Amino acid sequence: MTASQAGTTARMVAAATTFLSALTPDQRRAATAPFDTDDHRSWTYLPGPRPGLSLADMSEDQRGLAAALLATGLSDDGNGRAQAIMTLDGILRDIEREAGSDMWRQRDPNFFWVRVLGDPAGSRPWAWRVNGHHLAVHFAVVGDQVAATPQFFGANPATVLSGPHTGLRTLPESEDLARTLLTSLDPERQAQAVVDAEAPDDILTRRDPVADAGRLPRGLAYADMTDRQRGHLETLVRHYLGRSTPEVAEASWHDVEKAGLERVTFSWAGSLRPGVGERHYYAVAGPTFVLEYDNTQNDANHIHTVWRDLRNDWGEDLLAAHYAQQHR
Repeated sequence: MTASQAGTTARMVAAATTFLSALTPDQRRAATAPFDTDDHRSWTYLPGPRPGLSLADMSEDQRGLAAALLATGLSDDGNGRAQAIMTLDGILRDIEREAGSDMWRQRDPNFFWVRVLGDPAGSRPWAWRVNGHHLAVHFAVVGDQVAATPQFFGANPATVLSGPHTGLRTLPESEDLARTLLTSLDPERQAQAVVDAEAPDDILTRRDPVADAGRLPRGLAYADMTDRQRGHLETLVRHYLGRSTPEVAEASWHDVEKAGLERVTFSWAGSLRPGVGERHYYAVAGPTFVLEYDNTQNDANHIHTVWRDLRNDWGEDLLAAHYAQQHR
């Protein structure tokens, strides 16, 4: 990524500085760490506590400032989805409590943690993240550039089946756009794209600090699609990138194009039929990125989606360029 995202970084610096200044000394100690902290690249999308300061331990005003920080890293749609994921944890709590599951105690719309690594007001690289169950957004800021991955959005339930929120789908486009591409494929191309009749139990890159694209199936290449099918694949990729701010999304799309759209592949595994109970998975992989979607758990009503940048997760490319420039 070489294009400036100065508007995004300026908003991030202002929001992070304002948020930190509103914290008590104890809260600030919980919410901050050095940029090179040992667990910088540790992350998860499972329920449970994270390093940082939880929304549950903030006042309403402080939560508002945390929400304002989150909004600086995401597009309007991405931020709306992130807020919906947090709300969904409250819905899941009610569902599991009614079902008699002890897991409900781990579900709460405020069980999400904010952490700032480094000094947003200084001249050195810094980072920030918001993490909790099914939401993991990480941003590294180097000068006027931003790295926005790893980025994970999930939904359980994918479709709410009972109660006042019956029919709610938190991440509908992640499935629907891929199905549009899948159903547009003629039998020969679909046979190439569908790599397995059984879907894996989870995303194949897991929550590893470094994504291993070699774990993913190849499937059907963009170069072997019709123009209409290529358009569907581009729309799907842009959907994931578009969860970030327009500046960051466009820079990321430029990287995808520069590395070669013809080398991007789409693969599908599992059932071709839509609906709860139909386990399915897909992956989109290119020279510089990986997208994964999985809906297999809880009777295939539980979505995981992830965007990994094979060169720039955690800002690795930006940091390498920064340190090389300093060395010179």
